[in-house]
Amino acid sequence: MTVINRSDFLIKPFLKRNNFRALYQITSTLIPIISLWFIVYLIINNPFSLLIKGLLLIPCICLLTLLSSRTFSLMHDCGHNSLFTKRKFNRFFGFLLGLVNGIPQKSWEIDHAFHHRNNGNWEIYKGPIDVLSLEDYNSLSKREKLFYKISRNWIMLFPGGFFYLVLKPRLGLIIVIFNFIKDIWRETFNKIKNRKISKLFSIKSRFRAPFSDYGNNFSELFELLINNIVVIIGWTTMCKWFGLVFFLSFYSLILTLSAAILICVFFVQHNYKNAYAKNTKNWDIVDGAIFGSSNLNIPNWLNWFLADISFHSIHHLSERIPNYNLRACHEANMHLLYQSKFLKLSDFASCFKYILWDNKNEKLIPLK
Repeated sequence: MTVINRSDFLIKPFLKRNNFRALYQITSTLIPIISLWFIVYLIINNPFSLLIKGLLLIPCICLLTLLSSRTFSLMHDCGHNSLFTKRKFNRFFGFLLGLVNGIPQKSWEIDHAFHHRNNGNWEIYKGPIDVLSLEDYNSLSKREKLFYKISRNWIMLFPGGFFYLVLKPRLGLIIVIFNFIKDIWRETFNKIKNRKISKLFSIKSRFRAPFSDYGNNFSELFELLINNIVVIIGWTTMCKWFGLVFFLSFYSLILTLSAAILICVFFVQHNYKNAYAKNTKNWDIVDGAIFGSSNLNIPNWLNWFLADISFHSIHHLSERIPNYNLRACHEANMHLLYQSKFLKLSDFASCFKYILWDNKNEKLIPLK
């Protein structure tokens, strides 16, 4: 393996951000989403047969699913402060884009930044599905091993996607509030007695929901609260417009499929044969970016819906490159990326075998 340094790459010219281009990307995503929902309304309120309505709704589901994925990808860029020139613009539009998929952007951004800081260090970051080390897996009981195998199967992309976008932010808020009230109830009198009124509403990590990353600080909780309020108001309005059963089932299906696509892409970009999977002692962040992030050879139309996140090695090398410059930066540095992993759509299925980390040999291995 040839030693490559970050300074070898041509990156600086591609860091330039463009507000007009960013705004165009957002409007060219949100306007089609709004238009498609009007089309869906016209379809379900026309005197077509159920069969015709179903056939007409299928392309709407496909397009809304892909546009939802693009919305998430643009929110991802805002999280890296790379879409617009100003942080305040990235924060505003990141929050707005998060509303479309019902996810609070700031909490996601902080969790995703942890991934970027530790990509390739499997001792610290266990990938998108919390991969076990071979040692930890061998210590499990037969029942626990079976559960692990089933829970990491590709079919779990769909219930996992439903949980990730539809349920997790709502349950997260409920549990955080419950834990906060419980803690306040327990400690109020002690804090008042000891004149620690200023600490009464301090946000501590123990308020976090056990399955989420919500609740690290007050600003995260505030955004989680506002996100849920606006999302639930939006859902209520849409239920009155489309009907409760139709909207909830139709919208949930779109979010489930969209999240499944995103989780799948995220997974195959880090779990694959010969992926860089070091422990802390031997880990290097540049090698993690180049050899621990796969690049996807997929059709251009699909790349558009994913905002060019397919060029993943260069993205991990510098997350400040806006998506609209990623392809050009990738092509300008191809002579340094030839050792990186390149995957076709037909390779995706094989990636789901690599769900164990051999911590002694520092590599991902398939589960037999």
